[in-house]
Amino acid sequence: MTGLLNKYLKYLKIEKNSPETTIVSYSSDLSQLISFLESEFNVLDINDITKHHIRAYISHLNLKKLKRSTIQRKITSIKSFFRYALKRGHIQKDVTSRVISPKSVKRIPKFIPSNELNEALNVYEIESKSTKPQVKEVIQVRNQLIVELLYSTGMRVSELCNLNVEDVDMVMSQCRVTGKGNKQRIVPIGTAAKEILIQYFSVRPILSNNKIDDNQVNALVLTSRGNRIYPRSVQRFIYDFLKEYTEAQKKSPHAIRHSFATHLLDAGADIRIIKELLGHSSLATTQIYTSTSSDILKKHYKGAHPRAER
Repeated sequence: MTGLLNKYLKYLKIEKNSPETTIVSYSSDLSQLISFLESEFNVLDINDITKHHIRAYISHLNLKKLKRSTIQRKITSIKSFFRYALKRGHIQKDVTSRVISPKSVKRIPKFIPSNELNEALNVYEIESKSTKPQVKEVIQVRNQLIVELLYSTGMRVSELCNLNVEDVDMVMSQCRVTGKGNKQRIVPIGTAAKEILIQYFSVRPILSNNKIDDNQVNALVLTSRGNRIYPRSVQRFIYDFLKEYTEAQKKSPHAIRHSFATHLLDAGADIRIIKELLGHSSLATTQIYTSTSSDILKKHYKGAHPRAER
């Protein structure tokens, strides 16, 4: 089955143009399924898999007490793989067609209050007075750029890491973001983010010196060695930043993305505009932020309506 799995992963990459994160997740999920079937049932061929084998695997996942969202993703991976195998003629029947995923638990996104996040950004502001800044000072400017861009644009951490210099339009105060499925969108850049961008561009050559690889040279956000920054590095910095300067429960780049959407909604922005800024394909995905915003609306309501509380 490993050969068929490799064909499927190639199909995801070339024909479906799936994000690398999706391909890695699906590869891991399906490799685990294959390993389970081989060790537990000695099943080596996809045509020998029955619905009972699939049910046994799902029971195995439940016994491991995995998160419901994790089990959902694994089932989605399996069903997608079998649909591919059926479509390409590798199997005659899809034994996963009636497999039902566990219902999603709707979680309200955790966000950081706007005054708290703004205060953290103001405290973190760096003024480089050195005429010849060293790499350490440039990294501080870069880190400030990271958090300002994430909050100014609401982009995902992977989108930030994939930004190239030419994606930033300083004249129009906007940048071109490549999201899931290589879909591109234009998002505005706020004044605070633009100011740090100007500062960063002036010192960025200190990081990019002696690089000849186009992928590294063109990258907007660089490591101390001049390479394109990795999502894990951004996640570590954001965790440390939020831990030191805020009381945020969730300390991740996605918490800043949630805050971006929630703050816009609280300020009266149209949810359809927020959808486009976030790069959501469905309005239903964006509407989850209305649940978060409703708490703030209730506070304003109770404070303003004469008969809200008696």
